[in-house]
Amino acid sequence: MHITFHGAARTVTGSKHLICLENGYQILLDCGMFQGMGASTRKLNESFGFDASKVNLLLLSHAHIDHSGLIPKLVDEGFTGRIICTRPTVELTEILLTDSSEIQAHQLKDNNQPAYYSFDSVKDALKLFEVLRFDEWLICSPDVQVLFTETGHLIGSAAIHLRITEGGKKTCISYSGDVGRARHPLLKSASPFPQADYIILESTYGDKHHPALSSNVDQLLEHIQKTCIEKQGRLIAPAFSVGRTQELLFMLNQLELEKRLPELKYFVDSPLSLKATEIIKSHVLEFNESIQKILEIDSDPFLFQGLKLIENLDDSIRLTEYHEPCVIISSSGTADAGRVKHHIRASMGDLKNTILFSGYCSPDSLGGQLLSGLKEIAVFNTPEPVNADIQQLKGLSAHGDSDDLCQFISCQDPALVRGVFLVHGEIKVQEALAAKLKAKSFYPVTIPGLHENFKLNRVSVSQEIAVA
Repeated sequence: MHITFHGAARTVTGSKHLICLENGYQILLDCGMFQGMGASTRKLNESFGFDASKVNLLLLSHAHIDHSGLIPKLVDEGFTGRIICTRPTVELTEILLTDSSEIQAHQLKDNNQPAYYSFDSVKDALKLFEVLRFDEWLICSPDVQVLFTETGHLIGSAAIHLRITEGGKKTCISYSGDVGRARHPLLKSASPFPQADYIILESTYGDKHHPALSSNVDQLLEHIQKTCIEKQGRLIAPAFSVGRTQELLFMLNQLELEKRLPELKYFVDSPLSLKATEIIKSHVLEFNESIQKILEIDSDPFLFQGLKLIENLDDSIRLTEYHEPCVIISSSGTADAGRVKHHIRASMGDLKNTILFSGYCSPDSLGGQLLSGLKEIAVFNTPEPVNADIQQLKGLSAHGDSDDLCQFISCQDPALVRGVFLVHGEIKVQEALAAKLKAKSFYPVTIPGLHENFKLNRVSVSQEIAVA
C-alpha cells in the first residue's frame, strides 16, 4: 500500500491524498483546489499528478473549496467512482461548486482565463455523491471500510477513518480533514476515533495558541465602535461564505441579545453566503449545547436588527457607493475573488474605513498583501493607495490550534501509531507541531512534499519516490 500527497503538502490548500492498494484499488482523500498561491496557482490546479480515471473512491471530508474544489475536473478527466461524504457536505458542496463554476465562467469572459470546469461538469459530479452518517462503518469494497467522525470545523465536516485489508492483515488509516476548535461558538467538539496505524493530520495553526473565543465578540464590537461610530466610516469584513460569515452573524446576534449592538446597517453582500446560511440553519442538530439553549429563546441565531441582505448585483454595485457608516460582510475571506474586492477598492483609500479580516490569508492573496502593510496595492490591475485601517480578528478561526490538534489525537496510543503525516500547513508551522508530537511519543512524524510517495506497512513508513 502506498500514499502520495498531491496537495496541501507544505501549504494550506489543495488537499488531495491518494492511497493505492497493491490490488490496484485507489482511494482519494479530498480533491481540493489550490488557492492564494500567486502565479503558481493555475499551474498547480491544472495537473493532478495522478490518473483520475484509475481512482475508485473519493472520500470528502468537508465542503470548503480547498478540499472539494476540483471534483468536477476529476470527473472530466475520467473519474466514475463513488464520492462519499455527510449530508450537509453534499448540500454545501453543491452551492460552492456551482459558485466556483460561475466565477470561472466570468474569468473566461473577462480575462480569457480558461476554466477548470463548467457548470455541466458540476452537475455530472453531483450525480456520484453518496451520503454516510457519522459513526457508521461502510463497506466500500471487500478490502476497504470507512467511518466518519465529527471534527467541529464546519457543519458536516468529518475525519475519515479507513480499515484496509491486504494479505490478510488490516491497516487502519485516519485522516483528520480539518480539525475545529474546542468550544467552537456553534459546533460540537471533535470526537474521539478508533486506534490508527497511520494518521494524516492537518497543521494549519500547529504552532499557535488561539485566544479565548469570547474575546472576539468584544474585539468585533471595538472595531465597529471605532470605525463606524467614532470615525463615521465603513467596516468591510471579507469572510468565507460557508462557516465564517455565519460565525460573524452569530457574534452580531449575540451583541444584540446583550443589548450592545450599535444601531447601524449591517449588509451581507454574498448570494452564496445567504444560501449557505439557510443550509446551515437546516442542520440545527449539529449545533452544540450552547446554541441549543439559545434556540430556546431565539429562533434564528443569525438574524438581528439592522441586517440587510444583498442578492442583486445592481444593489451590490450601489452599495460600493454607499458612504454612510455601516458594516459590510462579503466574500471571499482572502479577498481574492467575489464582490468583496469591489468593496475593498472603494474603501481602502479612505482613512475613516477599516478592512477587517477574520481568517487565514496566504501571503500572495489580496488579503495577505493588505495585512503585510503595503501602502499601495493593485486590486484590479491598477495600483491604488491603502489608507484604510487594516485589521484582523486573529482568534476567530475554524481551525484548531496546537493544543486542539494534540487533543484531537490524544485518544490514540502513540506506541501503536506507526507514523504521522502532517499536511495542510506551512513548513515552519509543521516543524513546530512535529516537535510537539514527538515529545508526546508520536514517531515518526513526516512532513511530505508535493507528490511525495510513501509505502505503508505493518512495521514502518518508508519514502519510495519524490516527484518534482
